[in-house]
Amino acid sequence: MSATQQETAKADPSATVKVLNSVDDYLKIGQKYECSDLHLATGAPPNWRRFGTLQPIWDNAAPLTAEDTKRLAYQFLGKQHLDLLEKRGDVDFAYSPDFGRFRCSVVQQRLGIDMVFRIINTNIRSLNDLKLPETCRTLTRFQNGLVLVTGATGSGKSTTLAALVDEVNIDRDDHIITLEDPIEYVFTPKGCHINQREVGTHTKSFAAALRGALREDPDVIMVGEMRDLETISLAITAAETGHLVLGTLHTGNAPRTLDRVLDVFPSDQRDQIRIMVSESLRGIISQQLVPRADGNGRIMAMELLVNTPAVAATIRDGKTFMLPGIMKTGKSVGMIAMDDSLQGLYSKGLISREECLGRSEDKQTMKKFLES
Repeated sequence: MSATQQETAKADPSATVKVLNSVDDYLKIGQKYECSDLHLATGAPPNWRRFGTLQPIWDNAAPLTAEDTKRLAYQFLGKQHLDLLEKRGDVDFAYSPDFGRFRCSVVQQRLGIDMVFRIINTNIRSLNDLKLPETCRTLTRFQNGLVLVTGATGSGKSTTLAALVDEVNIDRDDHIITLEDPIEYVFTPKGCHINQREVGTHTKSFAAALRGALREDPDVIMVGEMRDLETISLAITAAETGHLVLGTLHTGNAPRTLDRVLDVFPSDQRDQIRIMVSESLRGIISQQLVPRADGNGRIMAMELLVNTPAVAATIRDGKTFMLPGIMKTGKSVGMIAMDDSLQGLYSKGLISREECLGRSEDKQTMKKFLES
């Protein structure tokens, strides 16, 4: 039984853990034990994702009933969000009680209500805190262009993006606009003037918000998610017309990121878009969080592509399959290949052999490295 279970079950470890009084009670436990996500779903015991693994919070907790989840949901949802839940069956928003900030998704499903909470560390971590290379700082100093942070859900993209935005906030004297769904990190103006807009609350969509942002004299625009043709097209245009655009995509590495950006456009536009991207791209940070070998949390493995003449030519020619080789030979300008990052973590004893091999791009080469 874990420390959490001992604390909650107390004197009788065999007793069933009862349903807690409120969503806040669950969130405080998740916060205390440093989980990234909390799941309260009808028909299942309370679960959390801790160090990347989804598991029950307590072994001896009964499944939540439809009545339990309805009570918990209706207790913390405001009227506006309740109306949306009842009207369309789902609602996403940021929840900010006095002890923290959380990204919430509440949905109706066959058995009842499901709630998922992303626990946000409200302390914005710096590039130094995240141990990101100096090249990442250089990317924030461009006056225009496109910087992309990519990775799977839960890979720490929002944390890295917040660190980049705050680096601009500290280092420059500009106007920053963030477009998010929902707002996660709340920025305090330092050197910059900052406006934060939430999709669904302050604006209809990312595309509508980005179109509006271009009329608000911004220097830097942060786009929480570039998820469709219109948003990607507007972001590229903004990057070309004198704005630094920081955005995220759910892609695993630099070549797939560029393929995803280009493939959303109709085939007759791709030649033009390749030229625009080759000129406006500044860099791509691709990342994943790998479980530590000692079981104590996770550590970031990252790939970093910097736009050089060779990279730009590869993008223009539609030969993104050549980018891994360019990154291997581009270490002098700050490029990092994902497999090199994994090898470095393994060599330091920070991740296991299985994780190193399983997460590698070129498994044959990685096997040779691990066996040498």
